[in-house]
Amino acid sequence: MIRHPNPRHAMIFGMIVAATLSRLLPHPPNFTPIGALALFGGAYIDKKPLAFAAPLSALLLSDMLIGFYTLMPVIYVCFALTVLMGFVLRKGLRVGKLAVLVVASSGTFFCVTNLAVWISGTLYPHTAAGLLTCYGAAIPFYRNEVIGDALYATLLFGTLAAAERVIPPLRKKDGLLRMGESSVL
Repeated sequence: MIRHPNPRHAMIFGMIVAATLSRLLPHPPNFTPIGALALFGGAYIDKKPLAFAAPLSALLLSDMLIGFYTLMPVIYVCFALTVLMGFVLRKGLRVGKLAVLVVASSGTFFCVTNLAVWISGTLYPHTAAGLLTCYGAAIPFYRNEVIGDALYATLLFGTLAAAERVIPPLRKKDGLLRMGESSVL
């Protein structure tokens, strides 16, 4: 018996793949789709292990091509926290709520990763002034993070919402991606 992919699952899977591949294109530091993918996965993939696996696998696959780095565990924890934030969107997706979560996820990433840089590195003295200098030096990266997360979240959530309006098989009553027998994921 041939299984036909669920159009909604195929659409979401395709969007995740496309966003992941965009990380491989030249881009400013921290201007990547992974934060938006984590929110998107948390919002639309109902099986929690898969909601975490989609963005974290995307990150791992692209890291395998780009190269590994010392703070990988911290980065992955930050994006896992972003998946958890995406769960809030399951109760109803509103533009304002999405905007708050984009800023919150970017802010969490900024705070946690720069604290890890300060703690684990030798670039900044382990003093209050060194910590402030570390955070100050990271502000341009934070700006890129917020802009990238906002842009990619707009593309991911907006594309799915627009497609649902014009392609009836993509519509799902509760908005969650159900991982069933006809799933391609």
